[in-house]
Amino acid sequence: MQHEQQQSDARPRSAVSTGVGLVGLAGLAAFYGAVRLWALDSPWVPLAGLAACALPMLLWSLLVDRVHRNPSTGIDWSAPPRPWQDAADTGLVKLAGLWATWGLIAGFYALGRWYWSGDYLYAMDVLRMALLPLLLLSIPYVIWLDRRLVEPRDGAWAFGTWLLTAGRGADAALRRKIAEHMRSWAIKGFFTAFMLSALRGNWAAATGVSPAAMAADPVALADGLVALMFLIDVSMGTVGYLFTMRPLDSHIRSGNPFVAGWTAALICYPPFILMNAGGPLDYQQHQLGWARALSDHPLLQPLWAFALVGLTAAYAWATVAFGLRFSNLTHRGILTHGPYRFTKHPAYVSKNLFWWMATLPMLTTSGDWRDGLRNSCLLAVISGVYFWRAKTEERHLMPDPAYRAYAGWMARHGPLAKAWAAVRPAHPKTVQPAE
Repeated sequence: MQHEQQQSDARPRSAVSTGVGLVGLAGLAAFYGAVRLWALDSPWVPLAGLAACALPMLLWSLLVDRVHRNPSTGIDWSAPPRPWQDAADTGLVKLAGLWATWGLIAGFYALGRWYWSGDYLYAMDVLRMALLPLLLLSIPYVIWLDRRLVEPRDGAWAFGTWLLTAGRGADAALRRKIAEHMRSWAIKGFFTAFMLSALRGNWAAATGVSPAAMAADPVALADGLVALMFLIDVSMGTVGYLFTMRPLDSHIRSGNPFVAGWTAALICYPPFILMNAGGPLDYQQHQLGWARALSDHPLLQPLWAFALVGLTAAYAWATVAFGLRFSNLTHRGILTHGPYRFTKHPAYVSKNLFWWMATLPMLTTSGDWRDGLRNSCLLAVISGVYFWRAKTEERHLMPDPAYRAYAGWMARHGPLAKAWAAVRPAHPKTVQPAE
């Protein structure tokens, strides 16, 4: 009976398998080893790293997990495909909506001055090179896919219909589809450029620390390993933004519809970021930092470095667990495996713990306790922002029964739930008084 109860309360199945993330990590690791071994240095290295990461995940997803057969793709492979003419009728309308959407994103890039300076220049170069191939490939892809879709009239079709009819006769259902389409592509456009802009710097940091320095100095070792963890995170995350496709079951089910969710997320990313140097939430003024603060403690410093690497590894693990589905502000399937067995927000937890341990905000070079107090209060506000982000994400996902099942399971079996169950006082049984 106890065994049956345990089975009935098993952890809900994850939308992503463990294997897909692991093979992507293996591909990236092999390519990183080749870059270090042969001292490769080229603007193409970051893009080749994406390919080394993405290709194993694509093959695993299709050949092992067979995700293209999932009902959630919206594709019916068993039914005869629709005639080419019918597919072309809806497909051409969809292409009009899709290309117009890309035009709006390109216009946003053109107007945003931050996209034409610094690291964003690399992202703009990559996207400019990709534009013509994407335009050409989208034609056969959209029409081929429409022959198999159960409901081909999606958000791109709705937007294309609205454009071609100049908005006449747009009912509430069509407007909802357009709104969802715009949210999804706004997320994809904004964050894809950001992720691509970070790639080259991540590769430089991950390959710039010498193995000899890492072997001799725990601080250099921690810096090198932390840079490597961030490279894993950014590479896997970028692949997730690039491959939002129904045949991979990695399409966006919905974008976060809440203004609070967008606000909480965007203030963590440029150009809206509030935490950068000189920003209103800059918590690193006169920062001493963990390496200098612990420089006179030869035993504690390596242990601290090991903890920082572990927290960054947990952060990268949370991204690897997504496989092809990483994305901010979206619902692309519910994860319950990997670090998501222990907390609903492993990336936020590990990231914030890392910041507190790495900066030690109360310790400053100025020696003024007020600087330390100010830094600590601002970092506490930032942690509050990430708590806010977590709550807005849960609000977005809660209508999905799969997420409600996962949240309920975590409430019963998560580490916090178990810790609370261990410390809370047992309630004695009520004894019915004798009459």
